[in-house]
Amino acid sequence: MRDGAAPPAAIWLSLGTAVLFEVATVTASQVAAVRAASPWQDDPYDAVVSLTQFTVPVLALAIAVRMLVRRGPGGPDRAQQTGRAAGAMTVLIGLTAAFEWAAILVGAHATSRGTWTSVLIGGLTVVSGLTVVVTALLVRGRGPRGASARWQHDWLGDAIAVCDRIPVLRNRVGPRAVAWVRRRAMTVFVGLSALAAVGIAGSLAIGERWTNPLLIAWALAIETTAFLAFCVLSNALAGFVARPPRTRSRRVAEASMVAGCVAIQVAMAFRDALWSALGAGAVTSVPVLVTGTLGAGLLTSVVTAGLLTALPQHPNPPPVEGTSTSWTSKS
Repeated sequence: MRDGAAPPAAIWLSLGTAVLFEVATVTASQVAAVRAASPWQDDPYDAVVSLTQFTVPVLALAIAVRMLVRRGPGGPDRAQQTGRAAGAMTVLIGLTAAFEWAAILVGAHATSRGTWTSVLIGGLTVVSGLTVVVTALLVRGRGPRGASARWQHDWLGDAIAVCDRIPVLRNRVGPRAVAWVRRRAMTVFVGLSALAAVGIAGSLAIGERWTNPLLIAWALAIETTAFLAFCVLSNALAGFVARPPRTRSRRVAEASMVAGCVAIQVAMAFRDALWSALGAGAVTSVPVLVTGTLGAGLLTSVVTAGLLTALPQHPNPPPVEGTSTSWTSKS
């Protein structure tokens, strides 16, 4: 391997693991007979599964496209970024597997287990084993500490290369469009997160026949914050979109926002346990659900902002997310 890049075999194995994971996850969540026998059909386990069944294929698609676009710009940057993206995807798969094993070990839905439960556990065993192997390979091929600070390219160059092969997009996606995305990366992240949330929350509302506007709005907020945290964190790790340097106050605001988004997901997944620990009993009304989950996110954001603001300011803060100022002029 060169320049601290993960070997291609590890990347392809991570993609194969992602395919198996997605097949097993979609089957367990969308096929009624299988879901009825699943130990992880309820929260907090289902909260993790519901997120990763959408985020894992997004990362897998991006990685697969980059592996197929062999002549894209970047050289060592491409290899290191692809390895990091594969690592992020593997972490999501491993996190989901850990929650699913926890559901099995605590005996969740023990009375409804049957043949399909055995099939699910068998699939989980295979995915878990592959995840361990992929993790070991990626760790061995990880780049040197601080390598991201020297990156000169992001993934948008691949987007231009792919769109150049599609006649309809050839004249629509170019350096000017890429530069716009880089300047307004957070706007793009919010827009994509909201778009995905509308589709998922809308499908959920229709499927469950929700009629309460507050409940629908809450579901939309939950999905949006989940995908927004995913976009920002995965971009910080793998450098999908190079971002120009930002002021300290902007970085604090974004970090606080992400912390709040994560806190909302935790409060939503563990709402019953948290409410019981606070002596409030089970969540029985939509207003309580909305106040508790979104309130936890708001409180976490405020506390995070206060802590980060109180920290001494670095005289010359390094570029964040592994970017350099030269990225804004490259594609």
